Amino acid sequence: MSIERTLSILKPDATARNITGKINAIFEENGLRIIAQRRVFLTRAEAERFYIIHKDRPFYTDLCTFMSSGPVVVQALESENAIAKNRTIMGATNPREAAAGTIRALFGLSIDQNTVHGSDSAETAAQEIAFFFRETEIVG
Repeated sequence: MSIERTLSILKPDATARNITGKINAIFEENGLRIIAQRRVFLTRAEAERFYIIHKDRPFYTDLCTFMSSGPVVVQALESENAIAKNRTIMGATNPREAAAGTIRALFGLSIDQNTVHGSDSAETAAQEIAFFFRETEIVG
């Protein structure tokens, strides 16, 4: 296995409920290192640019509205097999379908307010991390 990086976003529902520390503890307990992190308030334009891949999907407008509704915590995570590991830890997109003990099962409120975002591939991870961080801001 190789060391990978992935992007994680703790969404506005997580920051509003002050559970970011609990979520980060789950990442760290499962071997993911937080190598870059900051709290930001995405503008609508930034949310639209970040989620442009979903532009033609019916949920795009609501997603962009939600992601620009409050602060988020963006972070780069690193470990062996980080992308798959993070996606397993997050759980299914719909918290009602997420496996017990996953972040979305524990903290997700709905399919729309599902607490976390994670990259789905190495290519996407590289693009998403570069969207939020300069290489000099990532400390492995």
